[in-house]
Amino acid sequence: MTKKKSYHLSIITVIFSALLLANCSSAKKVAFESPVDTTAKKITTQLKKTYSINELGVYASNEFDGARLNGFKKLNDSTALVIINPENTPINNSPYFAFKTWSSSPKDFYFTFQYPKGFKHRYAPKLMVDNHWDSIDSTLVSKNDSIVTIKLSLTSSPTIVSGQEIQSSSDVKNWYTHLISGKESFIHIKSAGKSTLGRDLPVLDIYKGATKGKPIIVLLTRQHPPEVTGFYAFQEFLKTIIDSTDLSQNFLNKYRVLAFPILNPDGVDLGHWRHNAGGVDTNRDWSRYNQPEIKQVVKFITKTSKKNKSQIVLGLDFHSTWNDVFYTNKLREGTTLPNFIENWFASLERNIPNYKVNEVASNSTRPVSKGWFLYGHNAVGITYEIGDATPKEDIIQIGKVSAEQMMKILSNN
Repeated sequence: MTKKKSYHLSIITVIFSALLLANCSSAKKVAFESPVDTTAKKITTQLKKTYSINELGVYASNEFDGARLNGFKKLNDSTALVIINPENTPINNSPYFAFKTWSSSPKDFYFTFQYPKGFKHRYAPKLMVDNHWDSIDSTLVSKNDSIVTIKLSLTSSPTIVSGQEIQSSSDVKNWYTHLISGKESFIHIKSAGKSTLGRDLPVLDIYKGATKGKPIIVLLTRQHPPEVTGFYAFQEFLKTIIDSTDLSQNFLNKYRVLAFPILNPDGVDLGHWRHNAGGVDTNRDWSRYNQPEIKQVVKFITKTSKKNKSQIVLGLDFHSTWNDVFYTNKLREGTTLPNFIENWFASLERNIPNYKVNEVASNSTRPVSKGWFLYGHNAVGITYEIGDATPKEDIIQIGKVSAEQMMKILSNN
């Protein structure tokens, strides 16, 4: 072969390889009946500071990850106004708050929440005292029309007051790093990329044996920053999947799990009500992928699937709302697992005492993750919602049993 022909062959090989790589990593856009504009919107970043009411010796601070406090001022000698604003609007009516407060001398003190017009208080305050979270005693909460006031006993040691327990991106990383310790042979920490502000988008790639052709299950959570109860269910679900049991062993020999423990780390650490740093609800971006978080996660899932000639069969997206509910797609016949939902829900009711599945079924019209799994991959997609006030022991049981029953059903599939 002449040098000229060899050179041309090399060029063709490089071009072909580049096209092949691009094809493996590209992700097709998915059409939805009701598109949503997910191009970046301007946000208002809260000013990080410690507020002081000097004459009363009372202080409040938002200088930590996950905080939300936009203003703090004296109402009277025993009450302060806690001003909470969203990152931008329009936005869901789910005001989130989180701040530290203390006083120069011990005293009982009142805090009245102020939201913009049209928004109402949602979350029952959680308190962290001495590194322990607890719900506020209901007798310390008063409501006058839509105005909510709480009473706290302040000392010089700060108390964190928050709409939900805080699980920052650092907390999440500490959790999964500890979780996989000793299991690195089959759990591989990878990165799907970076968020708008450069935070990591971690993924736990879980499998045993060969990956070629192994069906893929995708687990997602923390698209919406305050939805921590859904994250707790995700934690228990994942923990159960990787437990050293025969059920887990058999399941992971047959299936591969891609688990994304924090899809919106910017929103989480910035204390956002709902959106990412681009001012967008990421769970409306599963069509055109305008936001870097969804774009890179979709690219990672797609590339993994194509590279290994694997089918995506199930996607579970863990969220929180007012009550426990599973949002499902009505379209099931002809999908990857046409009978899974009915079998799974029936097994949950059999194995959790006095438990009744709350299912709301409708084919996704807006570009949400459960619709992306259905329309993009003909896979089963479910939005797995846990109630804001669901007790932790119930979340643990639901998360554990739902993972066990999923593994049993799919292992026998």
